[in-house]
Order: sequence, then structure tokens, then C-alpha cells
Amino acid sequence: MAADAEAAPAAELALADTDINWDRLDKTKFHIIGAMLFTVQSALLHPTAVVKTRMQVDGSGLSHMRGVSVFWNIWKSDGIYGLFRGFGTSAIGSVPGRVLALTSLEVSKDIMLKYTGHLDMPEATRLGLANGVAGMISHLASCVYYVPLDVICQRLMVQGLPGTTFCNGPVDVVKKVMKAEGFRGLYRGFGLTAVTQSPASALWWGVYGAAQHIIWRSLGYEDSMENKPSHLEMATVQAAAGMVAGACSSVITTPVDTVKTRLQVIDNYGIGRPSVLKTTRALLHEDGWLGFYRGFGPRFLNMSLYGTTMIVTYELIKRLSVKEEIVTC
Repeated sequence: MAADAEAAPAAELALADTDINWDRLDKTKFHIIGAMLFTVQSALLHPTAVVKTRMQVDGSGLSHMRGVSVFWNIWKSDGIYGLFRGFGTSAIGSVPGRVLALTSLEVSKDIMLKYTGHLDMPEATRLGLANGVAGMISHLASCVYYVPLDVICQRLMVQGLPGTTFCNGPVDVVKKVMKAEGFRGLYRGFGLTAVTQSPASALWWGVYGAAQHIIWRSLGYEDSMENKPSHLEMATVQAAAGMVAGACSSVITTPVDTVKTRLQVIDNYGIGRPSVLKTTRALLHEDGWLGFYRGFGPRFLNMSLYGTTMIVTYELIKRLSVKEEIVTC
């Protein structure tokens, strides 16, 4: 009873039909629909991730080409298979991690909205703060699962490039990494990912939450239940907020992503096991500071498109997963 009473204000925050909280969701339906729709979305964007990864890793050829040229280079040499290297592993392997990430995101956001309700701050700021903290917590929770999966998928994406080891499928990747470095080899870049990408996740979700609220208000919508936006308006506003969040995040996080990607897939630089410092020095030596923005074009495109399609898909999943009946006491 108390929980229902506390949940009511959060449900009506910033247009009740566009900000569906955890208490209103059918969890089973939420995760099943989410698994299907996010897999389709990942398939559409996977080629941009392959292009970006190859541009960041290769030290002589592809790294100095434009993203479109790299795309056609992969297409000519390996066909559609080359553009979808590692997708099967990523799609299947992401399901448990996605359940963990989405659950921690929604639960922590719900808690933040409830416990910041009494604070005297602008609504856009409160929503940005709640979404930002939830994004950080979600990323930290999922890092433990996703970093090994990231190592495996990226190694499959860069087969045949200088400094990489050839592996015959995901199982072979795990065997060779474990043989060479033990269990810690699967967690290359974990510290860098957790320390830098968690704030980036907070930035993305924070910008999204605040941007969506500001856009709704600029269009004249309030929290009143009488004035509801159409489904097209919801998708358009959420897509715009997601694009803004993705664009901001890509500009800030690309240098770290470049270092992390090379750290996870290059086996050595002729001077022993790679580290963040060695990888950073290698990039500076090869291309100077511009080297940290290798693959920026595809990454900017990937994150902007991902931000747009992900959030539209995510919000659609939530609307499709609302409980048919909410029993209150």
C-alpha cells in the first residue's frame, strides 16, 4: 500500500504516458519483447561497429581511410559476412547482460525519482539527475558481464589485421586468451571501461532525460493527463532527445573508446603485454592527438543512430509492457 502511494507521483512525472516507471511494467513481457527488438536494432547497426573497430585497430591501412571507404573495403574483401563479424556472438551473448542492465537502470531510476521528489530543483534537472545516476549504476552492474563479451566480439571483428591473433570462432577466442593471459585476459580494459564509460553512460542518460523534458515543455505539454501526445509525437521527441544524447556522448568518449578497443584486441607492441599507457603512447607515436579520434565518423554515426533507435525501441518496449491492470489497495 505504501509502495503504491509512493509510486503514484513518479508515474505522473513529465507526461505519464512517456515516462513509464518500473512498477507499471510486466517484467516478463518487458524482457522478452526487449530481447527481440534490441536484437533487430543491433543487427542494423552492427556494420558501423565493425567499421569503427577496424579503423581504430589497424595501424597502417584502414585507420587512415574514410569510414565509407573502409565499409566498401570490407564489403569487397569479405562480403556481407565481413560486415557482420562477431554479430552472432554479440546477439546471443548480450541477452543476459541486457536483462541485468535494463533491470538495474529502471530500478535505480525509480528509486532516484522517489527520493529526489522533495528537493527544490527544476524538473529537467531532477529528471537529468535521476536518469544520469541510473545510467551510471546500470553500466557499472553490466560491465562485469559485457567486458569479456566485448573482448570476444571485437577480436572476431578484426581477424587478419596486424598485431591480432587469428581465432576460429568465439570459443577459440576464449581458449587462446585464457591460455595466453589467464582469466584476466578476458577483462582487458575493464578498469578503463568502468572508470570512464560509466560517467559516459551517466552523461547519455542524463542528457536524454533533461532534453526530453525540455522538448515536451517547449511544445506546451504539461503533466496533465488530459493533454496526451500522440504515438508519433512521442517517438519523434524521444528520437530527438536520443540523438542529442548520442551526439554529445560520442564527442566526449571517442578517445577513451579508441584506447580501450586497441587494448582489448592487440596482443603486443613488441614490448610485452599491452597496457593503457603503452596503448596511449603507441597512438601518440602513430598519429599524434588525432589518433585518439580514429573511427570518429563511424562512431559518431553509430552512437547518434544508436541513441535514436535505441531509445525509440526502448520506450516502445516499455509502452508494450505496461501491465493491463494495476491493482491498488
